[in-house]
Amino acid sequence: MKRGSGEWRINGRPLADYFPRPAYQVVAEKPFQATGTVGEYDVVVNVRGGGLTGQSGAIQLGIARALVADDEDRRPALRKDGLLTRDSRRVERKKYGQPKARKRFQFSKR
Repeated sequence: MKRGSGEWRINGRPLADYFPRPAYQVVAEKPFQATGTVGEYDVVVNVRGGGLTGQSGAIQLGIARALVADDEDRRPALRKDGLLTRDSRRVERKKYGQPKARKRFQFSKR
């Protein structure tokens, strides 16, 4: 991320091409809106793994952390919107004797 004209590149593609749904675009741009710095930075991101929801959330967290690294005065605004907190939820592991983590095989009394 560097100062510029607000151009986005995610895995070499523009923001609108990589995230076709506007909801994902809003999530990725939220740190800029919270700090009032929309269009002031060029963003170049490489993401892989997860789905589009997880990737947009990861981009949001990375941009928020980069904005705080650039100017520490932005921390309260980002903290107020919850943009500096990582989502700690994980996929539960599959248990033996079951088809999934919580799903059970059909019970038969006879």
